[in-house]
Amino acid sequence: MAEMTKIAIDAMGGDNAPGEIVKGAIEAVCENDNVEIVLVGFEDKINSELEKYNYDKKKVRVVNSTEIILMDEPPVNAIRKKKDSSMVVAMNMVKNRECDAFISAGSSGAVLVGGQVIVGRIKGIERPPLAPVIPTDNGVTLLIDAGANVDARASHLVQFARMGSIYMERIVGIKNPRVAIVNIGAEEEKGNALVKETFPMLKNCTDINFVGSIEARDIPYGVADVIVCDAFVGNVILKLYEGLATTLLLKIKSGMMSTIKSKIGALLVKPALKDTLKTFNVEKYGGAPLLGLNGLVVKIHGNSKSIEVKNAIFQCESFKKERVFETIQEKLNMNND
Repeated sequence: MAEMTKIAIDAMGGDNAPGEIVKGAIEAVCENDNVEIVLVGFEDKINSELEKYNYDKKKVRVVNSTEIILMDEPPVNAIRKKKDSSMVVAMNMVKNRECDAFISAGSSGAVLVGGQVIVGRIKGIERPPLAPVIPTDNGVTLLIDAGANVDARASHLVQFARMGSIYMERIVGIKNPRVAIVNIGAEEEKGNALVKETFPMLKNCTDINFVGSIEARDIPYGVADVIVCDAFVGNVILKLYEGLATTLLLKIKSGMMSTIKSKIGALLVKPALKDTLKTFNVEKYGGAPLLGLNGLVVKIHGNSKSIEVKNAIFQCESFKKERVFETIQEKLNMNND
């Protein structure tokens, strides 16, 4: 019998809490026998949602908390002062080894701060990066770092590359993933001071498949499986990616509805278009993990629906089964010896 994965979920975080959070949790336990869920938040509201479903009561537990960390609160103050918030209580369960992982659709800043302050870093990890997958022409690629460390050093980026490579191989299933660093040109001598310092260090790493620089325009083509950058660059790429995708979809829809002929054409291409758009849906991969911590912390979108919650739970189960935490710990300690 497979080992059980216990996951603490911030049931009050995000735009659709607690309804979609609870729904996703129930869908997960009904589809996967190897997960147990702890829903943390306002007990009465969570129980009210749970009453809507039939599920194995032994696999879902509710832990009451009396506070919520709001999206517009300063993250450091919120984590320090709101000790009984759903986020802090759930993260402490990971810290105390009561749970293997934590999921939240709440404040990104609070998740990043709480991950480092409460859960803590693996020995040898200088900075934990946020690592979402983004869609490409031939699958997905991991963008690391996308929000946690805006003032990174070269040694940080090297660790990001190693952790990202492990994650893509173990969780996404890409053997010997190609690792690239974001740059303004393909030539080794190009880039800012950080890129110029990091490039030769990555080139000398024998435990990753470093393929050189990648320009932003090449990211959507999927020429690399792990894209390394500091969080300032990574977050700009991520937000531009999301905004451009939304704009293109709106433009396509507007164009298809503009005339009678285009509406007829839209009906004809709709099935093919839906199939194409499905390939750009990254919800099935779960959320963005904060790698390098003493437990898994996963940030899902603030407007997440139940499907992303469910798949983030499956992501946590895979993380434990594939020993990602132990592998990062072993590889980083090996490189620090």
